[in-house]
Amino acid sequence: MSTIDITNRLQEAEAEWEERTLKPTLKRVPESSERFTTTSLTPVERLYTPNSIPDFDYEAELGFPGEPPYTRGIHATGYRGKMWTMRQFAGFGSAFDTNKRFKYLLANGQTGLSTAFDLPTLMGYDSDHPFSEGEVGKCGVAISSLADMEVLFDGIPLEDVTTSMTINAPASMILAMFLAVAEKQGADWKKIGGTLQNDILKEYIAQKEWIYPPRPSMQLIVDTIEFCARETPRFNPVSISGYHIREAGSTALQELAFTLRDGIEYVQYAVNHGMDVDDFAPRLSFFFNSHNDFFEEIAKYRAARRIWYRVMKDRFGAKSPRSWTMRFHTQTAGVSLTAQQPLNNIVRVAIQALAGVLGGTQSLHTDAYDEALALPSDEAALIALRTQQIIAHESGVSNTIDPLGGSYFVEKLTRDMEEGALEYFHKIDRFGGMIEAIEAGFPQREIQDSSYEYQKAVEAGDKIIVGVNEYKMEREPAEIPLLQIDESVAALQSERLNKLRSERNAVAVEEALKALTGAARAGSNTMPLLVDCARAYCTLGEMCDALKPIYGIYNEPAF
Repeated sequence: MSTIDITNRLQEAEAEWEERTLKPTLKRVPESSERFTTTSLTPVERLYTPNSIPDFDYEAELGFPGEPPYTRGIHATGYRGKMWTMRQFAGFGSAFDTNKRFKYLLANGQTGLSTAFDLPTLMGYDSDHPFSEGEVGKCGVAISSLADMEVLFDGIPLEDVTTSMTINAPASMILAMFLAVAEKQGADWKKIGGTLQNDILKEYIAQKEWIYPPRPSMQLIVDTIEFCARETPRFNPVSISGYHIREAGSTALQELAFTLRDGIEYVQYAVNHGMDVDDFAPRLSFFFNSHNDFFEEIAKYRAARRIWYRVMKDRFGAKSPRSWTMRFHTQTAGVSLTAQQPLNNIVRVAIQALAGVLGGTQSLHTDAYDEALALPSDEAALIALRTQQIIAHESGVSNTIDPLGGSYFVEKLTRDMEEGALEYFHKIDRFGGMIEAIEAGFPQREIQDSSYEYQKAVEAGDKIIVGVNEYKMEREPAEIPLLQIDESVAALQSERLNKLRSERNAVAVEEALKALTGAARAGSNTMPLLVDCARAYCTLGEMCDALKPIYGIYNEPAF
């Protein structure tokens, strides 16, 4: 029977089913809504069949694991050969506090470190700067100098444990301190593994933590890409992040499209700088959100691999298969957690984590149930880690590769994600690139509109959030113990900084900062000079300030 005959027969069979079975059922039991949608408010059909994906080409759209187009994963054996890295996001208070949490999580089976920094650090301010008041150690660990970084990784061999650092505007300064610590440990830079987020474009789009304007910020990122390709070949210099784009209110499609288009921008800038794409592309990684809509999220990850393969091969002419493969970390959706009935968040996180695993993530962070209220307590962080371990060892999902591959629904969603992302690429290319689109406010407005539409759906009751707009309780469950960060962290940091400034070699500090400013002015790679600054115990604020006369300070225009 020909393909056309099969298609026609399926259409006839579906029409017969609708008449024979569906219509009588709907007459007796009407559906609960006239319109079913994903979390992104994308319409979902009642039924998916082979006719939902006409002209489906197995090899071109699906293929096999470890081979182009990588829809089914980048490793031929999936999780049968190597489990994903369990990398719980941790960071609060002082470096002493976070070092203790790191060791607690490692002792309980975590397999990689992930570092959260406090707001002053993220903005490039020392803990004793006036702008830091009230924020020191509150949303992450306070790091102001190499002395803090030494404490943070005390007793943790950096050659043996991969470390992720979620920081952007001052990312190159934090990397310099990290490398100086590794050096002090006697570690070989060539053997150090880990990831620096270093994704400034998504800051302008969504998270809004910046120091310098876009173009000089891109120069700093190219500096880190070039430096890491030469000096730290196992370290990922950029983790292109859709997580914060999604947390700002984007749809799954917008998260996919804007993240990958940011990645294209970084590759283009590095190539324009004179680098060979295959010398650095294998060490670019990605970071995605995992939200509540199980199938939509899985489709997003599968489409991401397929798109990135084609972009690297066709747009940039990459020849190495390692450049074609997208590696990504996943974090469950912090924005989906509720302060109401917080124990419900354990279930949300488990579903989201399972979506990340079925989507083929290389690394996973699961949020703690109390994170809508405070930074996670030890108990909540442990439950989040145990969630991953139960999925890994008790659910059976690691037994086979891409178990949802071939599902008519999932393949249709994957195809739609790919087509929608490419449409966004064309729009952004018409602006001239991602920076030009950001300057015009395009992705910002798209996210704002999507966020507004979703909030309207929640308020109208079209989207149910359990415990918030439905299934509410007159009395909330008993209060859970929360992690409290008091002002003693700020006092400790101030004391340590005063001691550092009085004991370090002031001449060496001045010379290192002067050399850094000179390199920036000359357009040279700033990373070696930043490492020298870290070795001299220049503070984070001093290093960031040294570049402001050259690069300027960014103020977002009103759109």
